[in-house]
Amino acid sequence: MKKNKKVNSYRIQSYLAVLAMWLTQDIVLKFFFSKKIIVGKEFLNIVDGSLIIAPTHRSRWDGLILTFAIGRRVTNRDCRFMVTTPEMKGLQGWFLKRLGCFSINQESPSLSSLRYAVELIFSKNQLVIFPEGKITKNSKKLKLKQGLFRLARLARKKGELINIVPIGIAYENVKPKFRDRFAICIEKPLNLDDFYNNSVDEFNLYLKSRIQKAEEKALKQVGRKLDDQLE
Repeated sequence: MKKNKKVNSYRIQSYLAVLAMWLTQDIVLKFFFSKKIIVGKEFLNIVDGSLIIAPTHRSRWDGLILTFAIGRRVTNRDCRFMVTTPEMKGLQGWFLKRLGCFSINQESPSLSSLRYAVELIFSKNQLVIFPEGKITKNSKKLKLKQGLFRLARLARKKGELINIVPIGIAYENVKPKFRDRFAICIEKPLNLDDFYNNSVDEFNLYLKSRIQKAEEKALKQVGRKLDDQLE
């Protein structure tokens, strides 16, 4: 696979990653949240092949929460996030870039971005793609983008087994508050081969149901339900 200088610039800088991990997991998350609940972590260890993580997206905390729950300290795999182009701007973008995040135009993804995403899948990283494409407060209006399924099929054509992991993330309040609880529910991974003849819409409909199931379980852990979600 042909390398691309711009894409290769999204490599994780180890010294910054260690610092960020210490700051976020050992200080920020530890003191901001009163309780951290993780359900279904064992599912990540029972599948062969590469993982694409498909979580709900309810808060800017989600990336930190995922890294805490299933990142290098837990699974010995980095979480590599596919984010939108606006998120990679300014100071935030400078840090995200050096922590292994990369941007993609969801409407018209570049060939280099697609190649890099496939490269991450092949290298056994946990590629995190928020199927909603943005933070959505109302899960009842959950609408999934088509990029995840198309990328997974592209990687599968290269010969790699692909598993897609539905994850629900919930906080004690819609807008997380100091000393709130959070919960993550990891569902059994989906084997892409089971959906190879399905259309994008058919797959997204099933993935949506699994993600919502995971979110319902996570919300229950923090004393909420889907009806509590706001517009």
